[in-house]
Amino acid sequence: MARRQISGQEETGFEVRSQDLEVPLEQYRQWPKFPLWLVLDNLRSAFNVGGFYRLADIARLAGLTTCGYTAHPPHPRLDKTALGTLDFVDDTHTETTLEAVSDFQSRGISVWAVETTSESRPYTEVTYPQPLALVFGNEALGVDRDVLEACDGMIEIPVFGYKNSLNVASAAAVVVFEILRKWNYDPGDRVGPEDGEGS
Repeated sequence: MARRQISGQEETGFEVRSQDLEVPLEQYRQWPKFPLWLVLDNLRSAFNVGGFYRLADIARLAGLTTCGYTAHPPHPRLDKTALGTLDFVDDTHTETTLEAVSDFQSRGISVWAVETTSESRPYTEVTYPQPLALVFGNEALGVDRDVLEACDGMIEIPVFGYKNSLNVASAAAVVVFEILRKWNYDPGDRVGPEDGEGS
């Protein structure tokens, strides 16, 4: 790695990406997205929801579905916490999470819940189907039991502390990038099983 001295301090020769992509939005929208959707089951915090939008953008995911009382556009606090990513994420809203789960399944998209249960498998020890929708639950109560029972699978992040949970948006980032790694960071040519549209 090239290094040089500036004012007595060593500086590395690499560059850090410090700005957004200089690509027209219409061109960006045509790029393939990973066939992965995030489903938010009655999240209370607009701050956390904003984190999901930021994750869906940087990972170039197929879409995000907000359910129930989860904050969704237009929402002033969400505009602030999503830090400008609302325009880059395909999203939809449903009155209930069960409605969202049923919709994905009717389109041939597997739905897995991310929740600590006696039947959940460690997130690093599974093969992830494509396409896939992941359900993340309420900050205090987790994924609703009726929703868990409707899902096609359940995975968990092992926890070793006194508390049983990780911030929900942080947990999503852990799982999403493990999935992308297992998919070899290749979004493929389309995002859905039929028409390539987001949810």
